[in-house]
Amino acid sequence: MPELPEVETVRRTLNELIVGKTIDRVTVNLPRIIQKPDDTQLFAALLEGRTFQSVERRGKFLRLLLDGIVLVSHLRMEGRYGLFGKEEPTEIHTHVIFHFTDGTELRYKDVRQFGTMHLFQPGEELQARPLNKLGLEPLEEGFTLETFQRALGKRSTKIKPLLLNQEVIVGLGNIYVDEALHTAGIHPERQWNELTKKERELLHLAIVETLSAAVEAGGSSIKSYVNGQGEMGLFQHSLKVYGRNGDCCHTCGTLIEKSVVGGRGTHVCPKCQKQPRNVNRSRTTSSIESRNAVKHRLDGKSSKDS
Repeated sequence: MPELPEVETVRRTLNELIVGKTIDRVTVNLPRIIQKPDDTQLFAALLEGRTFQSVERRGKFLRLLLDGIVLVSHLRMEGRYGLFGKEEPTEIHTHVIFHFTDGTELRYKDVRQFGTMHLFQPGEELQARPLNKLGLEPLEEGFTLETFQRALGKRSTKIKPLLLNQEVIVGLGNIYVDEALHTAGIHPERQWNELTKKERELLHLAIVETLSAAVEAGGSSIKSYVNGQGEMGLFQHSLKVYGRNGDCCHTCGTLIEKSVVGGRGTHVCPKCQKQPRNVNRSRTTSSIESRNAVKHRLDGKSSKDS
């Protein structure tokens, strides 16, 4: 977190909040957030007097365009932006503050301290790290079935880790990969080169539909995500499998199971998403946890009824 829908929501919010505002000065309280330049005083000096023109997105990165310079920002796990009056108390873990000439402040808060900021000359940001190796944008018109298939090629990789690879498709994280695979009826351990033409079509459509719906809902507030106005996303109320271990599938009623695929917690409906034959379907800890979770709820219900 945050993934593409959450970053897109932040982008839209910041466009409403800061475009047209001019930076008077910049305060950096945690130097390691600033990756380029490596001198925080130079970082602040390069931004002073500049005005925000627009806020764009590339994958999970924000591109904040000012007159004559571009700020590339990655929120990582829990980074967030908020607009405040200068008289409002500064919260703990506020690491960068952009003081505007109108008396307001754009504050960057990051409890985990994993976020990053880079400054570039306009146009150079797309040719250098961290943006130069990013893959297809799944919500752009160019993300067709043909470009999707071409990007994934003939790889024999399990489909979930492949979709999480930001050099192939950008913006997809754990939540939306699980959701898209369930919508397409594809098990995350299936290999890409073994999917049928129809399955590839369904997966392409599911990725676009899932991300589009999540953007319209303002993203998913699973842990601490809020947009630039402190508002939570609502898509978590529409999740079909992610985080629903032990709950019933909305489609068929089968218990949702959780396992680990490619080192990531993974949620599937074992009926809607058939497991590939070459994968050992043993009773994993997650399957047992699913059954125990339901048994616990049923036992609790019986106790209340009695």
